[in-house]
Amino acid sequence: MGVRSVVPFGPQHPVLPEPVHLDLVLEDEKVVDAIPSIGFIHRGLEKLVDKKDFQEMVYVAERICGICSFGHGFGYCDAVEHIMNIETSERTQYLRTILFELSRMHSHILWLGLLADAFGFESLFMDSWRVREKILDMLECATGGRVIFSILKVGGLRRDIPNDMLKSFLKTLEDVEKDLEVIIRTFLNDYAVKSRLCGVGVLSSEEVEELGCCGPFLRASGVRRDSRKLGYAAYDDIDFEIITHTDGDTYARTYVRAMEILQSAKIIRQAIEMLPDGPIEMPVKGFPDGEYMTRIEQPRGEACYYIKANGKKFLQRMRVRTPTFANIPALTRTLRGCELADVPILILAIDPCISCTER
Repeated sequence: MGVRSVVPFGPQHPVLPEPVHLDLVLEDEKVVDAIPSIGFIHRGLEKLVDKKDFQEMVYVAERICGICSFGHGFGYCDAVEHIMNIETSERTQYLRTILFELSRMHSHILWLGLLADAFGFESLFMDSWRVREKILDMLECATGGRVIFSILKVGGLRRDIPNDMLKSFLKTLEDVEKDLEVIIRTFLNDYAVKSRLCGVGVLSSEEVEELGCCGPFLRASGVRRDSRKLGYAAYDDIDFEIITHTDGDTYARTYVRAMEILQSAKIIRQAIEMLPDGPIEMPVKGFPDGEYMTRIEQPRGEACYYIKANGKKFLQRMRVRTPTFANIPALTRTLRGCELADVPILILAIDPCISCTER
């Protein structure tokens, strides 16, 4: 046994998009244990149900995280709508699906860029984020926002998205897919990239099930589970594949996220072609009374939103279980036995969103 030392990793580190702290127990260059420490950006958002009424809380839910803001707003609205027995219009469901998948694309492309930056491939990082700008431009045209959209409300949407604008998105999607072909080919076939990703942080299907993983982190180990198949929004009417891989390493996680970007483009294209006419919001009468938990597939994995109300304008309780929270135990498992140089890549492999985790 070599000499053991404890090295603090984070919360400030060039490779970390958000503050997470790990105490790494090392023997020479090998990690024998990793102890996470969270709480650096806890904001007490769930407590704001005491001060913001159930409609205003949509804005708070969106601010749980910037990158997956639309999903947080959607999960909150969906739970409240179930409590109040509000059935949103078909147009609303399709538009929500389109916006959700655009958000998934921009989240996954952002992650690809961060991964490239983590192992020093700067041109690949810049190329990924250049393509992401086209997705953000579409979101800005549709909602007025590039990160926080503020288009959701309990009962529907605050504004419609014109059909002509949506049709123009189809051409932009074609351009994005052409650019992505080159980027994804580099991520999946380049020798230098594969040398850093293949065989790193391997988890079996049994391990990811045991550790409660979710999202691409789960599916990269061969488990076919995607909450979109539950059929919320317009996903029941749309044909798409659950992307999986069987290797369970960092390369497999990269493959799953890359292929999911292309699936999102396929979903958006179908939703635009099938989009019905109709209203974008339904009347909301009274106040919510009851409780409900909804499950949705955020870019990072399954998120759960629990709402409890007692017939007043202020909710009694809001609770969110985010995918990063579910994936942190598996992260510590992958770090045990790895080389110190692989720690940044393994942390990024779960696509960590510490804002979501701590709220």
